[in-house]
Amino acid sequence: MKTRELLNLGIPRGPLLKTAQIATAAAAAAGQNKRAIRASMLELMAQPQAYLNHMQFGELAAALRETLDVRARFDGRQDAAPFCRWGNDLEAGAIAQMENACRLPVAVCGALMPDAHQGYGLPIGGVLATRGTVIPFAVGMDIACRMKLTVLDLPLSLLEDRQEVLAAALERETAFGVGASFSQRKNHPVMDRDWSLTALTRRYRDKAWSQLGTSGSGNHFVEFGVLTLPEDDLGLAAGSYLALLSHSGSRGTGGLIAEHFSRIAQERHPELPRELQALAWLDLDSEAGQEYWWAMELMGAYAAANHALIHGDMARRLGAEVLLDVENHHNFAWKEELDGEEVIVHRKGATPAGAGVLGIIPGSMATAGYLVRGLGESSSLASASHGAGRKMSRKAARQTFTWQQARAFLAARNVRLLSAGLDEVPMAYKDIEEVMAAQAELVTPVARFDPRLVKMAAD
Repeated sequence: MKTRELLNLGIPRGPLLKTAQIATAAAAAAGQNKRAIRASMLELMAQPQAYLNHMQFGELAAALRETLDVRARFDGRQDAAPFCRWGNDLEAGAIAQMENACRLPVAVCGALMPDAHQGYGLPIGGVLATRGTVIPFAVGMDIACRMKLTVLDLPLSLLEDRQEVLAAALERETAFGVGASFSQRKNHPVMDRDWSLTALTRRYRDKAWSQLGTSGSGNHFVEFGVLTLPEDDLGLAAGSYLALLSHSGSRGTGGLIAEHFSRIAQERHPELPRELQALAWLDLDSEAGQEYWWAMELMGAYAAANHALIHGDMARRLGAEVLLDVENHHNFAWKEELDGEEVIVHRKGATPAGAGVLGIIPGSMATAGYLVRGLGESSSLASASHGAGRKMSRKAARQTFTWQQARAFLAARNVRLLSAGLDEVPMAYKDIEEVMAAQAELVTPVARFDPRLVKMAAD
């Protein structure tokens, strides 16, 4: 059986997973087909004692029974940590994941944003404060995924009269998708940092460099649009401006780091029940915890460098000056003070929204996004949504919509799409206006961004 199949059955990562892989391989070698092996595994998971003397599964049954005994001694919080939530019709799965996270003995409190939907471990749109610990999968797979907006001193008429100039810049200065890279590597001071502080970052430095300045797949994008500022602010006069907006993170290197340290965390916490395994933590005073924290911060600098190159190269290609530059992380953990105590605040798909802090909350490829100013609401852990949020899964979107429908939606809003996946069509997302209304006590809109020319990873 494949590793993912074993994990889905509830086999935790670590020694038990290796034992399961050996046992199922032995059963296959003995002539059992996959269906029979799966049936045996399901029975074994329910009643390991019945398999203690089994030729292929006996060792696994003994190890599993020991693990179940350890889990039976799991000591979670007697009373779940409190969490507040914003928005209506949140996914039941996302709420359940937040409730599970608040059962962790290290949890202090949490918050669920109005764009929340089910993820892996902590829900996307979930915020969690812990004491002295960091949870890799509460940060997320795409460590330091972030937004960046620049306002350019170019005429808005370019979006209509000379759109091909902008389209050529997008095609030339961006690269999307799994493994995407440029034929000639780009350079940035982030690559001069000491990547050797952990064995993992040393090993993947070359991979990171090869993808420097690129964007990922899924909901990552680079797009030109119109930024409308209703009143003088941010050093700009009220009016409409041509702007560039991007969304991406730390590429494959960030994902490999997330997987590696989450595996270590899960191996160190075999007592966690199945529904909490993905929320295994690392103590910050441990070597692994310190290594993860350092690697996470390096990925933050690396993600920022990716955006800096995209925006800088785009501006140079167009001969433009930057009038305004705003950016923010999500999928990150911060050391912050809460009620006089230092806590670790994980924001997985959530925007920092401290008092006066600027952030960017996009909608979809054809709906508005907003430049916002945080209000510092303590019950949200000074956080807000990181976008409109999905209202259906990628699979459901592909099964529900057609490109004909999507093109009609885009045309009605004067948006030109250079490339994207069908799972990213705007109809798969929540209404950004409803999401913004639901978090009126968390952020104040400063300006509105309307996409006009969009590029994402192709199907």
